[in-house]
Amino acid sequence: MVTLAHVLLAALAVPAAAACAYLGVLTLLSGGLPLPPRSSRRLRFDVIVPAHNEAAMIGRSLASLRRLDWPADRFRLVVVADNCTDTTAVLARGAGARVLERNDATLRGKGYALRFAFDDSRDRRWADAVVVVDADAEVSPNLIEAFAARIERGADAVQAHYGVLNPAESWRTRLIAIAHGTFHTVRSRARERLRLSCGLRGNGWCVTHRVLARAPYRAFSLTEDLEYGIALGLAGHRVEYAGEAHADAEMASGEMIAQRQRQRWEYGRFDLVRAQTWPLLRAALRQRSPVCLDLALDLLVLPLSYVALNVAALLALAALAGLWQPSLRVWLWPGALCAAALGFHVLRGWQLSGRGAAGLVDLLGAPFYILWKMLRVLRSHDRREWAPTRRQGP
Repeated sequence: MVTLAHVLLAALAVPAAAACAYLGVLTLLSGGLPLPPRSSRRLRFDVIVPAHNEAAMIGRSLASLRRLDWPADRFRLVVVADNCTDTTAVLARGAGARVLERNDATLRGKGYALRFAFDDSRDRRWADAVVVVDADAEVSPNLIEAFAARIERGADAVQAHYGVLNPAESWRTRLIAIAHGTFHTVRSRARERLRLSCGLRGNGWCVTHRVLARAPYRAFSLTEDLEYGIALGLAGHRVEYAGEAHADAEMASGEMIAQRQRQRWEYGRFDLVRAQTWPLLRAALRQRSPVCLDLALDLLVLPLSYVALNVAALLALAALAGLWQPSLRVWLWPGALCAAALGFHVLRGWQLSGRGAAGLVDLLGAPFYILWKMLRVLRSHDRREWAPTRRQGP
């Protein structure tokens, strides 16, 4: 029985230690990054806004994009009104954007909308690159400058910081802002420092037409951004991180909508873990690609709530088992080290999130958020529909 208990505790300790070691290393490397030299401001961009029934927000987003600090004759605003049944297209045209209307009851989703817009941009042969901004986002004026500066130095894919537009709206959005500090800032800074790929985050990213020709966009899963970031890695391209620019989007504050967003992301990520881990590991070995190896490791590290539950289970079971058999208390040490590394990672994310002292109070509610999320993820849900999910009440 004692041997079996050691085996069971080891089964908990190994994934926890691997995940926390990975996160701990990235945290240590999350210092500030140098800025590239300014661009020549000669490149041309199609700024693409995929929108499905976004009449409530499209005007604000386009107004933000109009304030971009880039020559007006070198960027165009393109809205993809995808299967819209509201006035999104009319409002976008009224705001001066070029509108592509797409109606396809079978091929639905953000990925199909993006491919439609990318193909249109390619066929017009005007832009050097495309930028993707969500229809509910606001961007920093230096967004295109940050992309152009890196493209002129050889980059083909760039991700800006993806922030939270409404962090103070509810306890969920406050915790999401801290989570973005860990997932989007800590990890992205470290991966950029190591010359790895920070991946795509769905909002505030850019790819050149040059790379679209080499790695055509065919990402239609629930997490199309993550999928295409992996496809770029497999094709030999890394996504560079432009942390000095940002695209901030609204996060769900109501329970029902937050549940739908969370489930969609969780299901999509787990699908990609099953489908892409082995191809990435094979490419890492055959091509000696650290980019592909890191993308595989990033996939295998589950969301922080799962890692936290893993560590908590290890500590709790090791403590209980130690009451029965003192020799089993040895497993408390890896559990404590994992908890320390995970805490270090989360606190660094809090620091970079800018939430201040109030953020520490919000973190006290994190266990309740984890419990809420886990219960909701376990419920069944129709995952196929792409719909605006951020502006509904609780």
